[in-house]
Amino acid sequence: MKFSEIQYKRPEIDEIKSVCSSACEKIAGAKSFEVADREFENYQKYIKKIMTMLYIAVVRHSINTEDEFYDKENDFVDEVSPQLTEYTESVDKALFESKFKDQLENKYGKLFFKNIELSMKSFSPEIIPQMQEENKLVSEYEKLLASAQIKFDNATKTLSEMTYYKTSPDNDIRNSAWKAEGEFYRSHENELDSLYDKLVKVRDSKAKIMGYDNYVGLGYNEMKRSCFDAHDIEKFRKGVIDYIVPLASELYKQQAERTGAQYPLSFADAALLFKSGNARPSGTSEDILNHAKKFYHELSPQTAAFIDSMYQNEMLDVLSRKGKQGGGYCIELYEYETPFIFANFNGTSGDVEVMTHEAGHAFAFYQAMAVNKIFPIEAVCPTMESAEIHSMSMEFFSWNWAEGFFGNDTEKFKYGHLFGAITFIPYGTMVDHFQHIIYEQPKLSPNERHDVWRKLLKTYMPWMKLDGSPFYGEGMGWQRQSHIYSSPFYYIDYCLAQAAALQFWRLAQSDMKDAWNRYMELVSHAGKLNYLELLKTAGLKSPFDENTLKDIAQSAKVWLDSADKSHLL
Repeated sequence: MKFSEIQYKRPEIDEIKSVCSSACEKIAGAKSFEVADREFENYQKYIKKIMTMLYIAVVRHSINTEDEFYDKENDFVDEVSPQLTEYTESVDKALFESKFKDQLENKYGKLFFKNIELSMKSFSPEIIPQMQEENKLVSEYEKLLASAQIKFDNATKTLSEMTYYKTSPDNDIRNSAWKAEGEFYRSHENELDSLYDKLVKVRDSKAKIMGYDNYVGLGYNEMKRSCFDAHDIEKFRKGVIDYIVPLASELYKQQAERTGAQYPLSFADAALLFKSGNARPSGTSEDILNHAKKFYHELSPQTAAFIDSMYQNEMLDVLSRKGKQGGGYCIELYEYETPFIFANFNGTSGDVEVMTHEAGHAFAFYQAMAVNKIFPIEAVCPTMESAEIHSMSMEFFSWNWAEGFFGNDTEKFKYGHLFGAITFIPYGTMVDHFQHIIYEQPKLSPNERHDVWRKLLKTYMPWMKLDGSPFYGEGMGWQRQSHIYSSPFYYIDYCLAQAAALQFWRLAQSDMKDAWNRYMELVSHAGKLNYLELLKTAGLKSPFDENTLKDIAQSAKVWLDSADKSHLL
């Protein structure tokens, strides 16, 4: 069914409560494994429909935040999601305490029950008011950013549309774009500070009610971290500082020489990778979509079936426009066994990366739901550090088809893509480190939070200078990173996934078929295995071993140093 044809119906919260309550009673009172299992399957069929309706409301609100109907439905989702969690958690608890748990675990896997255990440590009906407030604040933040109307280039631009100008090879245009965007954020300084201050306090309150010292422990359990902890992340940070930051610093020095900029770089100068301009798609948005279809058709039979389904059923909305929420994501519509891609094309290489990154998520979801019929729905997607492997690796698998996207800028794209993959890791790690500090010290003032960001910049991004420009130059740049507001502790997952994706990149350079087969093996397990287990299925190394980051840095350096510099002007 096409997305536009799907009929939305607001779920009835009383009905959900009744169905979940009945499922709890029947599972708890089951006289045999078969009965308990059947009741769980019936419950899953119902909850699959409910989650699909809620996600449709979220997507249609994202597509047009000015649509009054779906704005109200999004508010409804924010309001009822914590209650829904209460009811579904009760069913999970009944499964966890079932006398047939061992047989259920044998059928659905140990990770499914481990995740239930972590959920039980993350939720209590007592924190529903805090969860509702948290949802409301995140929506306010997203609406604020979606409302941006920036006067630039004799027109009104959204934040997404400003990205094109922020990478312009024209110094005046690029600097003006960074200034104009910074002034938008700066003009909303008090709102941004207030929203985050409230979010930190409400999350800290949740943690204290649940018996945690601070939100860090609760946040890790909410993210379903079952095979690594904060100590492992500290080891990862050390590896990033020891091996990735020095390489990134060297790359930015080379960039400064190449573009004629002064090192350390301003934020505007850091955005320009080549003096002649960053890699741009060679065609229109329609051309990108058409070549993406060609790429997936030629990559494998599985990806061909996937992309045909996405296009035929209108399961993507990628063009930027007024009132549309910023950013991009991929979401599961369980009832229709299809993912949906939401994004904002802006005329940069990021448009192509949407059709690889978000489509990488979508392909994994499609395989799990439509092809492998993964059950239960909680096992369709792995935890996020694993799910991001799907997307970031797909970006690298597209290299052999890059010319169709970038034409004469193909070599620029490949260099810039690998450059960006390496230099992103320090930034992403810094975002996570920032959040650890903030949630360990929830009483910090807004100015003190900005100071924390400035200090971390010196450690993780020594190639940047705070140049006095509005917002970015004042150490406030963290406020544009939506994950900090909406998805605490998510951002490190990109870094852990990038460490895996770069291993796939290295494999694909010598044996594309072997790399793809390993990728498909990892994807085939969906959310049945944890992060470290999934790495093993593909023969990849853990990023918590410092030699992994060391080897990745060395491999990337060799490739970047040997790149044909005549194309990189």
